[in-house]
Amino acid sequence: MKPQDIEDLSFAMIGEEAGDHGFSEAEWPIARRVIHTSADFEYVKSLRFHPEAIERGIDAIRGGKPIFTDTNMALSGIRKGEVGSFGGSVTCLVADAQVAATAKAAGITRSRAAVDALIERLDGGIYVVGNAPTALLRLLELVRAGRIAPALIVGFPVGFVNAAESKAELLETPGIPFITNVGRKGGSNVAAAVVNALAIMAAA
Repeated sequence: MKPQDIEDLSFAMIGEEAGDHGFSEAEWPIARRVIHTSADFEYVKSLRFHPEAIERGIDAIRGGKPIFTDTNMALSGIRKGEVGSFGGSVTCLVADAQVAATAKAAGITRSRAAVDALIERLDGGIYVVGNAPTALLRLLELVRAGRIAPALIVGFPVGFVNAAESKAELLETPGIPFITNVGRKGGSNVAAAVVNALAIMAAA
């Protein structure tokens, strides 16, 4: 089978198994791609969308706004063709030498230090968290302080320490569009899948 035939068949199978999933017409392509990436139908129940998230995300991509990620895995997984066609870029600073030095000196994670290094560039952009709760918590701290105003936060930190808690805080933070889920699950592949769905919608 050709790659597109495999994807089409996979999407058809997902739609059949998901049944009456309850997502809107705009939300379903994102949810479906998350399930396709993870093979996990729990996302049918756990995904959460801010009412303005999809529109704001698509507008940011079409406007060539930057996309930042907390991991190089998420960076690698995001489709650069669609993003680049609008003049946008995808950046991850977690391996940056200055970020690493700052994190070591301050006794904080590199993921948090990477957020701080991007404060002046975050307004109107998209920040994608696929691993580190510390990155998401710092983003929310800056949002509440009025220091940043990203167009969208894609929040899917994964794990046992503050992953679920940071996402719960995202859901409760006013004034910031989000796409996230509840619970411990997540990951860079899932976060990248959300951005890819938005990029495909933006290019349509």
